[in-house]
Formats: sequence, structure tokens, C-alpha cells
Amino acid sequence: MKVLALVGSPRKGGNTDILVNQVLEGAQTKGYTTDKLYLYDYTISLCVDCRQCKKGDRVCCLNDEMELIYSKMEEADVIVFGTPVYWYGPSAKMKMLMDRMRPFVENKKVKGKRAVLVIPAAEGKGACGPTAEMFRLSFLYLDVEFVGTVYAEAYDKAEVSTHPKELRAAYELGCSF
Repeated sequence: MKVLALVGSPRKGGNTDILVNQVLEGAQTKGYTTDKLYLYDYTISLCVDCRQCKKGDRVCCLNDEMELIYSKMEEADVIVFGTPVYWYGPSAKMKMLMDRMRPFVENKKVKGKRAVLVIPAAEGKGACGPTAEMFRLSFLYLDVEFVGTVYAEAYDKAEVSTHPKELRAAYELGCSF
């Protein structure tokens, strides 16, 4: 089984990254292969609503590094979406990725895959509802099975590393795939 993690935080070694690492470590104990991409390391253009992905080969016509991410997503069995909460939504880079997933509605290349959310927020789980709901509805639209979420209250960089309950929950989620 292949697990792909998409980290939508600009802070490597931050709360999102730490929790995603725990999920991946759990998955690795089951013998699964893992890969992690930092979205801020990739050039992802904004969706321009050209609707070319609804025609022909049903692929996005924009030429950027999203092509690399598409192929990784298509190869994965489980996709971990990790994002901090920014203004009660995902980070800008994660939202850009989600907007660019529109071809998958048409070409069905992620249909049947499983998805996991990792969402730390300064205000805790109570502030994560709108973000989690956006992902839940998107997964439903994409025909992707939503299998779990890890929430954490954390603000300062790496603060979550002092929260054993959340670290354990992330690890156990990775073990459960």
C-alpha cells in the first residue's frame, strides 16, 4: 500500500509536519510505503476555470508542477492532507491544490482512494469544523473515502511535539490504514 502525504504548511518542522510524520510512521510500521510532499516547494498555478479538464483527455491544461503531484496522487492508495487552519480554512497552497483537483472529478483517477486529514489550529478542534467540512464535501464529490482526522490545538512552531495524546492519535491513524 502506498501512502502519500501532502503538507500544506509553509513551516517545515511545524505542527502540521510533525503530525503528518506521526501518521506516516504509523503506516510504515504496517509495511506501507510512504512519500511526503511539501506543497510550498511546488509551483502550483491558480485554477482559471477554463474547463478544459472536462473535455478530451480530462486533464488540466496548465503546465506547472501540479503534474508531478497528480501522478503521485494517482499512484497512492491513501492520501494524507495536512494543513494548518488559516481564517477557518486550509492554507492558501492547500486550497490551490484542492481547486486543481477538478480533473479528478471527470477522469475518476482518485475514485476509491482513501483520504485522511491532519489539522492543527491555534484555537483547537472547535476552529477546524469549516476546514474539515470543505474536505469532507470535496472527498464526497471526488468519490474518495474519508477515513479519519487528527485535530490538535497548537500555534507556536513544533508546539504539538509536547502533546502526546495528539501525537499518539496521529500515529494510530497511520497504523489503521
